Amino acid sequence: MRNLLHFLTTNRRWLGVGFLLTFASAFGQTWFISLFAGDIKAVHGLSDGAWGSLYTVATLASAALMFWRGSLADTVPLSRLAPLMTLLFAGAALAMATGQSLWLLGLTVFLLRFCGQGMFTHMAMTAMGRWFDATRGRAVAIANLGHPASEVVIPLLAVALIAGLGWRPTWGIVAVVLAIGIAPLLWVSLRHDRTPAGMAHADSMSGLGARHWNRTDALRHWLFPALLPVLLTPGFIGTVVFFHQVHIAEVKGWTLAQMAPGYSAFATATVASSFIAGWAADRFGAHRLLPVLLVPMGLGVALIGPAENVALWYVALGVIGITQGTASTLWGGLFPAVYGTRHLGAIRSLGTTIIVFSTAIGPGITGVLIDAGVDFPTQTLAMGLWCLGLAAGCAWIARRLDRELTQGALH
Repeated sequence: MRNLLHFLTTNRRWLGVGFLLTFASAFGQTWFISLFAGDIKAVHGLSDGAWGSLYTVATLASAALMFWRGSLADTVPLSRLAPLMTLLFAGAALAMATGQSLWLLGLTVFLLRFCGQGMFTHMAMTAMGRWFDATRGRAVAIANLGHPASEVVIPLLAVALIAGLGWRPTWGIVAVVLAIGIAPLLWVSLRHDRTPAGMAHADSMSGLGARHWNRTDALRHWLFPALLPVLLTPGFIGTVVFFHQVHIAEVKGWTLAQMAPGYSAFATATVASSFIAGWAADRFGAHRLLPVLLVPMGLGVALIGPAENVALWYVALGVIGITQGTASTLWGGLFPAVYGTRHLGAIRSLGTTIIVFSTAIGPGITGVLIDAGVDFPTQTLAMGLWCLGLAAGCAWIARRLDRELTQGALH
């Protein structure tokens, strides 16, 4: 405990930046946008499939931009990049508050997804990977606390604001918070470079084979293609579970107010698993978390199908949260360890693009299935089986990667 307190005190500014970025990313996350789904569909006359398709196209576009411009984290100082992205984020929130046309809705969702789910999380995890070495897993876990913290605090405030002021004024408040709250705070926190005593220079942190991998090298190596379905799955399932919460409520006969405590269960499990995963990653290696990553999510999502009591919704989200917390810490520690830190922004942007892509295709695919008569709870059973099957493949990946990391050579 003393070591943890010393770590937090010594690095409070830098850990605070990571926390603030992940916390503020909430306004571009699916679970937040989905709170407004009913109003958005009603205003624009959209079905579940049409709304899901628009969301898919917008998020795919944000993934493409993420792939193209994610390397800005390697070339633009975070002290400039983070405040500028925050102002763009605020502009997107303002557009959601005032926009009337369908095409502007698509553009707004695109910017919200690019800034929130894409760049904010990308900047936070790239910074933690560069700023920390031996304690990287712990730093990633602490920075990632912004995600569950926002999931506990923001939904309750958002629902109250929507009920009291309306959905458009709520987005106006989001724009104000980002522009005059988050942006200045990031600028002040980042006005000095990160140069803590005892930390190696980022360029000295090499990866497999004592090399600094670039994005092309990473794509040619066996590991990244093998990790592709593993990267896709948590984002896909986590997104659609929250995206279709209104539909789930209708099918199950629950209300959103009854389902709201599920956010707390999800956040609590995410926090606990993130810290445990951070400790395990520092002690044993992030790659050794791979075999257990998808097992909780598989069990949790499969539980939604037969659930009749809303309490099982809480359990399902809690178990899904274990995978989400573990995944955030795993990727934050695995990429620097395997690929080094010199081109970490470019490589992480590739991973983030894949994750964003998974969140893009999820609402579209599942929304079309709902329109075709296959309700979402029925779909969750297939998702659970997919996760459990993929866990076996993760065990093989972990064993092979362990050999390469131990031998310090490529095969």
